Amino acid sequence: MAPPRLIARHAAHPRGLFGRFVGGLMNRFNSRINRFALELLDVQSADRVAEIGFGGGVTLAPLIERAAHVTGIDRSRDVVAWATARFRAAIDAGRADFRLGEIEALPLESSQFDKVCSINTVYFWRSLPEGASEIRRVLKADGVLALGFLPGEAMARLGFPQDIFTFRSADDVAHALRQAGFGTVEVRRLEPHTAWNVIVAR
Repeated sequence: MAPPRLIARHAAHPRGLFGRFVGGLMNRFNSRINRFALELLDVQSADRVAEIGFGGGVTLAPLIERAAHVTGIDRSRDVVAWATARFRAAIDAGRADFRLGEIEALPLESSQFDKVCSINTVYFWRSLPEGASEIRRVLKADGVLALGFLPGEAMARLGFPQDIFTFRSADDVAHALRQAGFGTVEVRRLEPHTAWNVIVAR
């Protein structure tokens, strides 16, 4: 089995064949939180949706199936290439596109999206205020964000390396979103006995 730090590095920034392998592992590990986040996002057929940090890409297929258009943003050139190849038919039909980018400077026009989702990415944001402000910028005035993650205390219990993952509390993430201009910010837990959180911000 690969060393945990190697897996952690590829979870943060997937590259090459091993990055694809780690993406598959993360898809299985994150399957329940991904389903919960999509349920809360409630994507409709007319929605334009952005997924930021799509990684292994497990949520892309259901988003493309439901939405009018899906834009995926990731900081890994390799995963952008994988998604572009996998969803070529949707791209050719004008229903999807994939771009290289960072949360602090999204390569997107302002007020463009009805919905944004991002799962297990806040650990890699260099700045919570900058990331929250960028998401608010690209959302329409009545847009909705679903942001899923494990809070810092759960990350610590699971032994995630803090030099790769920045631990975030739900309170800190919610505060950054409110400061960025989101009017309603709700922290939803997957189940009472789990640590997974999804913040729904409007």
